[in-house]
Amino acid sequence: MSRWRDPLPWTALALVALSVGMPWLKPVFAALFPGLDRPLYEQDTFTALVFAHVVLVGVSSGIAVIVGVAAGVAVTRPAGREFRPLVESVVAMGQTWPPVAVLAVAAPLTGFGETPALVALTVYGLLPIVRQTIAGLEAVPAAAREAAEGLGMDAGQRLRQVELPLALPVIVSGIRTSVVINIGTASVASTVGAKSLGSPIIVGLSGFNTAYVIQGALLVGLLAIVADLVFARLGRRAARWRHR
Repeated sequence: MSRWRDPLPWTALALVALSVGMPWLKPVFAALFPGLDRPLYEQDTFTALVFAHVVLVGVSSGIAVIVGVAAGVAVTRPAGREFRPLVESVVAMGQTWPPVAVLAVAAPLTGFGETPALVALTVYGLLPIVRQTIAGLEAVPAAAREAAEGLGMDAGQRLRQVELPLALPVIVSGIRTSVVINIGTASVASTVGAKSLGSPIIVGLSGFNTAYVIQGALLVGLLAIVADLVFARLGRRAARWRHR
């Protein structure tokens, strides 16, 4: 792909430009919504909101990756196969619960702020990672395992040097899905006091200010597209590395 036709740098540039330059668009929103006294969200800078949103999603997704990959690996080992239905049911249940319900349960226990948001996002992001880890490991050819065993590798070496590298493209696809879902879901975290791009959306919805909702939603959408493009590129590189 030509460097100029690559959508990733252009989308990332649009995200940065809109985050920094949103105040310059105040006249535009004032013209689009003449009935609003405050057409621009100004309680926090949009750059600060984007950074807070990225940190929230990054930390929760990092925890979900560690837990999800570990759980997927565990239930594909001989000693853990009997727990696979239980693990799959638990992580599926975690995503069927609405994020608001998880926040409502977690907030009284952990207090308002980032902690309940991290709990909700981690639980919500586990399912794609666990499923794709299991699918990737199960798709490893039996011949590759037998060859590794013939070379004298123990179970741990076969996992680290053969199975996980071969399963990596599928695992990355699960992480990609989880992260993109969590970027959108993290907007709800503002209902429990966590700073995120959901702040202007929540304030706009409660105050019937459509301009605030659009401002937050535009940045959430761009951030999700950037993350999706980044993980798509990582997935292609993992697939090429696997073939080599």
